[in-house]
Amino acid sequence: MRILKDFNIPDFKFPKLKMKNVENIDEVKVDYETIEKKQKEAKGKNRYHEQTHYKTIKEIFIRSREKFANDVCILEKFNPKEAFTEITFKEFTDDVIALGTALTNKYNLKDERIVIVGENTYNWYVSYMAMLCGVGIAVPTDKELPANEMQNVIERSKATAVIYSSKKKEVIKKIENNLPGVKYFIQMNSDEKLVGRQVGFNTILNEGKEMIASGDDSFMNIEIDPEEFKVLIFTSGTTSNAKGVMICNRNLAENVNAVSPYVKLDENDRLFSVLPLHHTYESSIGFLLPFANGCSVAVCQGLKYIVPNLKETQPTAMLAVPLLIESLYKKINATIEKSGKAGLVNSMIHVTNALKSVGVDIKKKVFSEIYENLGGKLRIIVSAAAPIDAKIGKWIQDIGISFLQGYGLTETAPIAALTPEFEPKIGSAGKAVVCAELKIDNPNENGEGEVLIKSETLMIGYYEDKEATDEVIKVDEEGNRWFHSGDVGYLDDDGFLFITGRSKNVIVTQNGKNIYPEEIELMLGNIPEIKECMVYGKEVEGQKELVISVKAIPNFEEIEEKHGKDLSDEQIHDIIWGKIKEVNHKLTSYKAIKNLEIKKDEFIKTTTLKIKRYAEIKKDKQ
Repeated sequence: MRILKDFNIPDFKFPKLKMKNVENIDEVKVDYETIEKKQKEAKGKNRYHEQTHYKTIKEIFIRSREKFANDVCILEKFNPKEAFTEITFKEFTDDVIALGTALTNKYNLKDERIVIVGENTYNWYVSYMAMLCGVGIAVPTDKELPANEMQNVIERSKATAVIYSSKKKEVIKKIENNLPGVKYFIQMNSDEKLVGRQVGFNTILNEGKEMIASGDDSFMNIEIDPEEFKVLIFTSGTTSNAKGVMICNRNLAENVNAVSPYVKLDENDRLFSVLPLHHTYESSIGFLLPFANGCSVAVCQGLKYIVPNLKETQPTAMLAVPLLIESLYKKINATIEKSGKAGLVNSMIHVTNALKSVGVDIKKKVFSEIYENLGGKLRIIVSAAAPIDAKIGKWIQDIGISFLQGYGLTETAPIAALTPEFEPKIGSAGKAVVCAELKIDNPNENGEGEVLIKSETLMIGYYEDKEATDEVIKVDEEGNRWFHSGDVGYLDDDGFLFITGRSKNVIVTQNGKNIYPEEIELMLGNIPEIKECMVYGKEVEGQKELVISVKAIPNFEEIEEKHGKDLSDEQIHDIIWGKIKEVNHKLTSYKAIKNLEIKKDEFIKTTTLKIKRYAEIKKDKQ
């Protein structure tokens, strides 16, 4: 799923492993008679789980409120020195109803656009659910955006309220006076009364509870149209060119329906929330899906706390990006190497794989030390947002954890393909979910072509941009809407999707962040010393990560006028690089340009004078 933004992996510690249990395989007793019986029962059985058929998130909300009232919904550590607080479904849904009641009836924000910005925290979940169940249109926004980009998102979305975490207080202060259209700035975890346009989240919550106690049940009586525009997500916030993805209630509900036949989750499961909630991957699959199934969600304090948080909360499933999974893989294997038992562990992987093939699964016992340091109950890891080395996925599967991969985009809200837990295929991006269909457009001799998606999760369209919508969504003769993903791949005989490249200009970092070259180029276009430029991800030998680079044709006349004649190539490079560094200060860190190449010839272009990016990049490889 090409949906994640800035997601840096800090250095976290993984405890030393002694791997004692890998030597105790002889103690395992095998009941072959029972195994044979179970194998016969499984033959011919439909492995797909029962599918759900929700039409709106409010339908899910009402059902889960009633069915799972006393079960744990959210776990969060509000004080670093204390244990995780457990919040039940009843407590959570009570707060959602209270917030929704006050926002709609006291603050008159019914059907308004409301920006939600902050780290993963309880108030974020409450705010988002209140939007989906009747308040208005949610605008989840990246907390890492600098002030100018944050202001741009608020203005473009025409938001009339901003719900923000305490950590974003200084950013909001910088832009507050530039946003006359915003009626309320609502600070999470604050008890402040309404002063001007500022008000505390807890104040609104308490007001809502008082209104409900007085008999106000209006919020729960709000009917939701499944096709109603409910979420607006900007693919990137740097310039006015950033696309806003419009998602309806049905799109989100269909995510739950789409996953249900492939992966079985229930009230005994707990998901570990480590990815940013403003992305559809985490907010849909990491929140709405578990909420529908009665699962709890444990909120990670931060990536440097990932190992202790896993041990404290004991999750059964985790959504992750490849970079995080790779970091865990490397740290675990480094400790195994230090234990001196790497060879034995590899042997035990082969032995346990052989036993599992005949129905004997002793992986949890043999690799118990790894399990314990991941909480002891982890059974599923889902990787998405970028490709991952197949050997890492296989290793996770080898130690007994189901390794699933997902594929989708913000435009598909996000799920389009997923690995069924009962049919793993390492290296693929999964197979089309039940509400979707995938096909390859104009496949070459290897079956590769652009991936097209038809899905119930497909967005309404791009916000205030019909032209851009029509470019990516084509309607066939039967009235089906096909989304042109811009990704290149093929489908195997079993319907599994394999992504082999990208045809769009988007640069995808190792941890799944999207960088849109056109946005940066637009900013560089304001530099008088640059005549023309092209931003791209440069492959550098020995590095996995693409280096964000720019090829620039100097504006020699401007340079001569401002900086003097007869300048050397090095001086021209330094002048332009100095200007680029000024632009870098306005960009989120991962978008910053790291390399400048002065181009002396013209760019290869189409007849409409557009730069042929891939032709230019190909020249570098020749």
